[in-house]
Amino acid sequence: MAKVKRKKYVGLQKKKAISGYFFIAPFIIGFLVFMVKPLIQSLYMSFCNVNVGAGQFDLVWVGWNNYYAAFRLDTSFSQLLTESVFNMVVYTLAIMVFSFFVALILNQKFKGRALVRAIFFLPVILSSGVMLGVETDNAVMQSMQQAIQDSASNVSITETIQVVLRTAGVGVRAFETVFDIIDNIYDVAIASGIQIIIFLSGLQTIPASMYEAAQIEGCTAWESLWKITFPMISSIFLVNWFYTIVDYCMRSDSKMMEKIQGIMILQLNYGLASAMSWVFFLVVLLFVGITSALISRGVYYYE
Repeated sequence: MAKVKRKKYVGLQKKKAISGYFFIAPFIIGFLVFMVKPLIQSLYMSFCNVNVGAGQFDLVWVGWNNYYAAFRLDTSFSQLLTESVFNMVVYTLAIMVFSFFVALILNQKFKGRALVRAIFFLPVILSSGVMLGVETDNAVMQSMQQAIQDSASNVSITETIQVVLRTAGVGVRAFETVFDIIDNIYDVAIASGIQIIIFLSGLQTIPASMYEAAQIEGCTAWESLWKITFPMISSIFLVNWFYTIVDYCMRSDSKMMEKIQGIMILQLNYGLASAMSWVFFLVVLLFVGITSALISRGVYYYE
């Protein structure tokens, strides 16, 4: 009897795996057709000097010279790389925390819940290509923002607290990071739309009977959060972690990306730009691998 159940379980798992592969098949096909060749070309280009001509370009093999130039000859690349990784860690954590607690709020029952959920989904629309261009290039919005800043009081509570803490010498670097996130809360909210939806979908899969049983046993809401909510959606944390890091690295306002684009477009140094891109890609990939391995240890999978 146990063997029969085991076979049925394995068969069900295979069906789920096949369904998953069918679901991601368009992405896999698109990656193999459109992305593999440019990746190989970019990697080869990072070891070459690229001479751009009329309608063509010649590749001259120079070995590791571009990577040497990136780290030793360029004075700002190493610093920008360190700052980019640090900002990625800080803002990824901020987006994860913000989106999770907003999802907890939206999962509660209250009047107008559908409207509030729609409002929090607006960042996904606002962060799309067309709306983002309208937002950044709209002169009216820029003039309104400038008018609000000019009419606002010169006294800033956050700046005052920063001055006090800096004078006292209490955790200056940590508090500056926190205040920087607070000052950029709009960017954090804009980047949290998809994560909120994913967290919300995970929260809705948790049976209400588990919370009822915990309440009968005397668990508080705080204990239920740590003993039920976190374990049940731990796999969702891993998915959102991946998505948030990739989404952050694709931001067009990243100083690292601006530097790489400047070297490629303004200086026409495709070899050096490719080398910097691959260094940044490998550093991010290493960070994703290490953090995912650590997070996976705490992931609870259930059927």
